Amino acid sequence: MKENFKAGYINIIGLPNKGKSTLTNALVGEKIAIITPKEQTTRHRILGIMNTEDYQLVISDTPGIIHETKYGMHKAMMRFVNQAFEDADVIFFITDIYDGLEALTPYIEKAKQENTKHLLLINKVDDAKSQEQIQALIDRWSGVVDMENIVPISALKGFNIEGLVARVLEWIPIHPPYFDEDFFTDKTERFLASEVIREEIFLRYKQEIPYSTEVVITAYKEEEKIVRIQSEIYVERDTQKVILLGRGGDAIKGVGTAARIKLEKQLGKKVFLEIFIKVKEKWRDNQNFLKSLGFNVKDE
Repeated sequence: MKENFKAGYINIIGLPNKGKSTLTNALVGEKIAIITPKEQTTRHRILGIMNTEDYQLVISDTPGIIHETKYGMHKAMMRFVNQAFEDADVIFFITDIYDGLEALTPYIEKAKQENTKHLLLINKVDDAKSQEQIQALIDRWSGVVDMENIVPISALKGFNIEGLVARVLEWIPIHPPYFDEDFFTDKTERFLASEVIREEIFLRYKQEIPYSTEVVITAYKEEEKIVRIQSEIYVERDTQKVILLGRGGDAIKGVGTAARIKLEKQLGKKVFLEIFIKVKEKWRDNQNFLKSLGFNVKDE
């Protein structure tokens, strides 16, 4: 390890659909966080590790900010957001050209009070109609964040990502790496497999179905030429199970096929995937079940 090796945590906080997970994946160079157009796709705090010879950046993708926490799961998701303040060397507050000033401001003020280094990232600038539109947003945000700490980016197109890393390295301390150099995430293969299945549910179903489902990997066996995965999808009501299955089971077969193809690409092996559907009433408020899923649940 080099004498002046740097290592630090960069924690990303933002509203839903502003590009947190896209940015995390772009920085790490691997797909560790699923991405869908729906809000609340990210439920856990997911760490991605960016390794070079000179530094290690631990990128923390958190759930999007939830204003109305209806369920115990929502409260646990917001604890992941608040946890991002505890170990951050730098916080990325991410918005986009469609704004979000009022919602993010309280969190930015908290970072200021705690003297946490931070940048405001205006994402999706490739969608802007003109440079004047981007400048107008920078001017507006400069009332909350110092102008030199506002960075326009496109996480999807990779615009300004290298410059963003160069900027943040000014604040990262000299420190030994937190993870081995061959790690790119703190999550297990089981977790990543469950997320791939859940991603397909979010992409294929509407209304309450994506939000009332959870995926659990009950068996994961890696053989020489094939990975055998058994999974359970939990829903809250029998009617949701019927919708999830679809006519003749066609809908859930589509989920399984698409998820298997993604997993084979991700793992570089053939995948045998089994999916079972179970009903667990009010699981989003079941503390023991939420704990088993890895949520930080506290007695209210």
